[in-house]
Amino acid sequence: MGSFSRCRKYWTKGLGRKMECKGNFQSGTSVQSFEKTMSYQYLLFLPEGYGQKQESGNSVQSFKKTMSCQYLLFLPEGYGQKQQKWPVVMYLHGAGERGNNLELLKCNGLPKLVEQNKKFEFIIVAPQCPQGQWWTAKMDTLIALLDDIESNYDVDRDRVYLTGLSMGGFASWAMGCFYPERFAAIAPICGGGDRLFAKSMKDIPVWAFHGAKDDVVPVERSKDMVDAINAAGGNAKLTVYPEAGHDSWTQTYDNPALYEWFLSHRISDRKK
Repeated sequence: MGSFSRCRKYWTKGLGRKMECKGNFQSGTSVQSFEKTMSYQYLLFLPEGYGQKQESGNSVQSFKKTMSCQYLLFLPEGYGQKQQKWPVVMYLHGAGERGNNLELLKCNGLPKLVEQNKKFEFIIVAPQCPQGQWWTAKMDTLIALLDDIESNYDVDRDRVYLTGLSMGGFASWAMGCFYPERFAAIAPICGGGDRLFAKSMKDIPVWAFHGAKDDVVPVERSKDMVDAINAAGGNAKLTVYPEAGHDSWTQTYDNPALYEWFLSHRISDRKK
């Protein structure tokens, strides 16, 4: 699967990781980890009479939040051999692949195809959600990870795409709703979202996928989101596999048309 140059990691207080790399990256997959500490300030007002020692009034307070995750990173053939910016796809797995063993990610989706030596013309970043947690509660971590990838690799920020299945499909809808400016297109699979926020996705091309016989996440969850986006003037479409159950991702990721569709979209296209 190729080899990677060794990277020397160092830290900037309060800002997270930077990486200084020597040598050329080669194509293949590597196991990576990510950690970033964010500092926040806020005003705290204590009403008159609060407590016995604290004084009433306003005060400036601060706290820190550390975000971390481990992930698989795939660099396409030819990466690092010449000056070139590459598209990136963030892939979000389902609930069954949660934990601290990245090998689990290779059971389904894009990591499975990469493991089978499928060639892709884009960078793939595949984070792993910790056991017992949900992607929709870790969107700030995912965005921080994406920031880190964009800063440390040759990424074309105009061509950043998002896809996920099941739990990752729900997160794809949610990320599209809350961070629409970050993605050129999204492809949620057997997921669902809150149609109340669908209007924020009206400028993002969406191609959703679902199995008609899905007894885990009803196909109506995808239909509702697609209908809501289009009702708001958006550009969303849905492919329903008549005989598929919850596993609608195998057919989807095996279809070259998905990747051609991804690469046909740029964030700058919708700014014209």
